[in-house]
Formats: sequence, structure tokens, C-alpha cells
Amino acid sequence: MAGAPAGPRSLGSRLQRARTRRFVGRTAERELFAAALAADQPPFAVLHLYGPGGVGKSALLGQLRRTAEQAGRHVVAPDLGHVPVPGPAGYRDAVESALSRSEGGTQRIVVFDDLHWHPGLETWLREDLLPSLPEGDLVLLAGRTPLSEEWHADAGWRELLRSISLRNLDPEEARGYAEAEGLPRALSHQVADLTHGHPLALGLLVDAVRRADEQAHLPASLTELPDLVRVLLNRLLDEAPTKAHRIGLHVLGHAAITTEALLRAVVEESSERVFGWLRSLSFVDETPQGLRPHDLARDVLDADLRWRDAETHAEIHRRVRRYLLDRVQQLAEPDRIRIATEVLFLIRRHPAVEVHGRWDRLGLDDMAPIAEEHFPAVIELTRAQYGRAEADRAAHWLERQPGAFRVFRDDHGDLLGYAGYLNLDAADEADINADPGTRALWEFAQRHRPPLPGQAVKALRFLVERGITDDRRMQRTGTLTAIWCLIDILARPATAWDFLTTYTDLEYWQPFMRYLDYHREPDAEFDIGGRHRHVFAHDWRRVGVAEWLDLTAAQETGAPPPDTGSAPEVALSQVGFAEAVRRALADLRNDDRLAANPLTRTALVLRGAAEPSESSAERLRSLVIEAAESLRGDPRTENLHRVIDRTWLRPAPTQEKAAELLGLPFSTYRRHRNRGVELVTEWLWQRELTS
Repeated sequence: MAGAPAGPRSLGSRLQRARTRRFVGRTAERELFAAALAADQPPFAVLHLYGPGGVGKSALLGQLRRTAEQAGRHVVAPDLGHVPVPGPAGYRDAVESALSRSEGGTQRIVVFDDLHWHPGLETWLREDLLPSLPEGDLVLLAGRTPLSEEWHADAGWRELLRSISLRNLDPEEARGYAEAEGLPRALSHQVADLTHGHPLALGLLVDAVRRADEQAHLPASLTELPDLVRVLLNRLLDEAPTKAHRIGLHVLGHAAITTEALLRAVVEESSERVFGWLRSLSFVDETPQGLRPHDLARDVLDADLRWRDAETHAEIHRRVRRYLLDRVQQLAEPDRIRIATEVLFLIRRHPAVEVHGRWDRLGLDDMAPIAEEHFPAVIELTRAQYGRAEADRAAHWLERQPGAFRVFRDDHGDLLGYAGYLNLDAADEADINADPGTRALWEFAQRHRPPLPGQAVKALRFLVERGITDDRRMQRTGTLTAIWCLIDILARPATAWDFLTTYTDLEYWQPFMRYLDYHREPDAEFDIGGRHRHVFAHDWRRVGVAEWLDLTAAQETGAPPPDTGSAPEVALSQVGFAEAVRRALADLRNDDRLAANPLTRTALVLRGAAEPSESSAERLRSLVIEAAESLRGDPRTENLHRVIDRTWLRPAPTQEKAAELLGLPFSTYRRHRNRGVELVTEWLWQRELTS
């Protein structure tokens, strides 16, 4: 006889099946709970889950409840949301009412979610309710924060309590969730990266993608999704108590590490109180260096302020940056390396920068000065990737300037790569000429504003990463090199030229170099192993360190760049400079032509002490006349001055007429003219070099 037909399934049971089907991750927590259900004597009486809003505490509680029901346990979840007066009396009435409806003789699972919303509940549970429950009951607790110290101070609760911090899903679990929701594999990877595996963010972003048309693309950052950010922020955080707390919160979201000293520099008031509040938040971890928010919380906080109040975001950026740069200059290694890493972390979202850096897994042990024992491995690495000739050049410079090299290590402590940041001014001519790269750089420096005695000439000549020759993939060694270069820029003495020469992919690097104010110099470029090396240069005499910091800071915040003149400075070669002087002499009385002379964009004119109302053409004219006047009064050059005077300062109609007025044969006139031009040019060139 056929059995009676089963009753119709409810919509609730369908909902539960859908939730179970789409639930991913939390394997360890689920297995722990299942083992406790199966044990005659469970290893704990209370399982406590805690973590920031949206991390999936309630979803996991739901899965554990279903597991318990399938095991034949009765689940009791008292409703505390409608307690008239929060407190022990109200909680007792609600809990006793729920427990009274449970089935007798069945070991129960008693569930309390959202502990953080119910003042005094945790204490009442620990002191009153839980000790009164039957021994076979298991209790599930969930909230945003760890339980109070009183639980751990009690020897009994230390044995019977298991407390677990819920974190985001790992990348594989996050991708699995997105694919279970029907997203293509390519999109699931992007969704996992953008949300850092935060369950609520995953759900919201998947929903946004589903509602968009098929051509929709994921944004590069959460800043482009203000509605999603607002929901996440509301789940992560209650209202900040004061304006100082709000600013401190956004410092936390922007800086890599937040310390009380950093807050003093930014918030200025109540820094101790704000720091104590920040460290109490559920999405904040304490590290030996300071406070670090969870990745998604950081992104949400920073994206919210950037979208809502760009001006305040920029001011926080400037203050944090200024504090960190001061620290880099004050500290010694390894602290200097750590703080320089934090400086570069601030620009992680800059469009010209973010694709070039690796902001994860950078530690203090990743970079170190090279030791002689490293030489063979470094030379062999160079030979394997760039050939014997380049390996010989690396060996040459390792012997000459070992202090100019740093080695980089991978996560296992093995050699990942190295960089060589040479001091060309400290090398002799034979060493420079032994390397076609350094020879090209040095010759360029000598043609374009040569360094004066005591001025450094730096060149990033080597950057090698194990197994990689593609510029676009050298992100880890590239980021470590950037940290090293920043420290060097802030700490070294006066510098003339600074060359970055290790790049072959011009399209990829040019935006980044433009942000750094390093300009491509084709005349300095060279080939290594059949590959063309692009050279980017910065003349620190034109834009010094303080100005450079202001210039890059303005780009980081979207502010107008500092006023450095109406046109960019140019560094003419000595030959080009001399030609421009001859043109300036010929055009001395023509303002339009003089204004177009390339000398008007050199340091000679732009950095000279001029009257505010003086145009570049007027300034150039004054300098040329001053150079000519320097020949007057010296018996050795007086005749030359007279020739310059009648040719260009107070010109005769023709040069032949000038020779006649001066009583000179034309051949003598030409000789004096040419020598006079040489001396005028030399005087101006020296002024250019020292401007």
C-alpha cells in the first residue's frame, strides 16, 4: 500500500535549501560544531563567533542551526529585539518564554545573535543564565567584538568556551561564491579582489552585477560604488562619537598603520581617546607597529571619504604624508624602510601608480644591503636572464661600488632579485667607459648641465628579478626599489642628475615617470643585450627635494601643481646652449624672437633673480648684456667688448660697417667677434650651471 502523500513543502524550506546551496567556506567552524554535536562529552559548552558587521556571523549561525536540526537537536533562539526595557529582567522573561516552548528531553542549541546590540546581555549570560542550563545544552553566541576579559579570567569558562574570530573568505572561497551565483569565472576573480572576500560586500556586488546589463564592467575601486559603500559602512560602524573620532577613523582607513603619534599629527586633539576608541573596533587588528584595519574596512572608509568630502580626504592625505616623510628622515634602518613603505602605501590608488606596485607581503626582511657572499648568485642570475656581457658589467660594479646594491628576498628567504643604484660621480672615467649604459648616462650629464664638485649623479642601472624580464611583472622588486630610492632621495647630499634606466616598456612606465617628474631623455638611452633601455631623468638642481615633494603631493590629491613657472625648464646641451646664445645676440632687440629662444626656459632665466614684472625676454636680454659687460675694463678683453658692443648691443648697420667704425681689418674683427661670443657663452653657461 502506498504511503500517504507528503505535505506540500513551505516557502521557508525552499529558502533554507537555497541558502545552504549558496553557502561557501567556514569549513573549520562547521566541522568543529558537527564534532561537538556528535560527541558524548562536547569539548565546549559555548561557541562564540565574533567579527565586523557583514562578515557572515548570522549566515554561519544559520548553517549551524540547520546542522543541529538535522542532528535532531531542538534550536532555541530567543527574540531579544522586542524586550521593552533592555536589562537582566527583560532578557530573563524573553529567554524563559523561549525555553519553555522547547521540547522536553531533547538536548538544545540555544542561540544568541547580535550581542553588541543588547547592553548588559553578555554579563547576564555569563553570571546567571548559562550556569543554570542543563549540561547537555550547547550555546551559540555571536557579536562584533571579543568577549570581555571576565570570561577568560574564570578557569571554568576558559575550559568550556571556544571563541572564534571570523575573517573574510579566502580568495578561492570568494570566487566559489561568485560562481555559485552564476558569475563568469573572469568576473568572479575581479569580484573577489575588489571585496577582499567580505561576504556582505560579495553579495552586494554580485547583486549589482546581476542587475547591470551584460556589457557592464566592474569598477576599479569601491569609490565608484557609493551606494554599496554606504551599506557596508553602516554595517561596519556605528556613529563616531565626535568630529575628532571621525577624522581618526579616516586616518585609519588611509594610512597603512595608525599610531597615537600619527593621530596627534593629524587629529591634533583627543588623540589618546581616539586611539583607544579605534583599537576597540571589531574590524581593527593590533600589530607591533600600531593599528591595522581589515582590508575591506580600509577600502570602504577611504572610498567613503574620498567620494563624500574630497577636500577633507586630501587634507588628511597631506598631513599623514608630511608626518611619515619627517619620520623617514629622522629614523635609521630598518624603521626607515618600514616608514618609507607606509609613504608609498598612501598612493596605492593613484591611477599612474597602482598598477606598478605590490602593496601586500612587503616586510622588513625583504630588502638588505648586498654582502660579498651574494655576489656569485647575483652575477649568475644576471647571466641567466641578460647574458654574459651584462653579468660581467654587474660584476664590475659590484666590485667597484658594493654599497650601491640591494638584494631582495622572496617569502622563503631565497634570492628574488637585486637592484644597483650607482654613484657615477664617485666612479673614475675607466669604470664609466667600461659599461655602455653608464657611459651614455655620463656623457649626457656632461652635455646637459654637468655636475659641479660635490654634486652627486645617481643611476638606477640594474634591476633584476628571478625568472622575469617583462617590466610589467616586476611589481615586487619594483616596489622595493621605489622604497629604497625614496629613502635615498630624502637622505643623500646635493644631487645633480638622477637617472632611472632599467625599463624597456615605454608605454607602461611613462605615466608613472610623469607623476614622479622624471622625464624621458632619448639622448641618454642605450641598448643592452639587444633590448633598448629607456632613460628617465630628474635634475634635482631644477626641482629640489622640497619642491618635488610638493609637486608629487599635489598630484596625489588632485590639487593644482605648485607654480614652478609658466613653462617647464629645459636642460640644453652645451652645444645647444651655445647656439641659443648666438641666436639671442642676433635677436637682442626683437622681443618676440627673444621670447621664443630656448634660453628663456632654462634655469639661467627662470631661476635668476628678476623683478616680478620682468618678462623672460627682458630677463634674457639683461643677462646677455651683463655677460658682454663682463668683458669691459680688462685689457685682455676690452677689444672683444668693443666688437660685441658695435655688433649687437649698439649695432652698426652691417658687420662690415662695424669693423670700419672700430678701425679693424674684417678678418681681425671676425676673430674678435668669435672670441667675444665664446666668452659671453662661457659666462652664461657657468651661470646656468649654478642657478
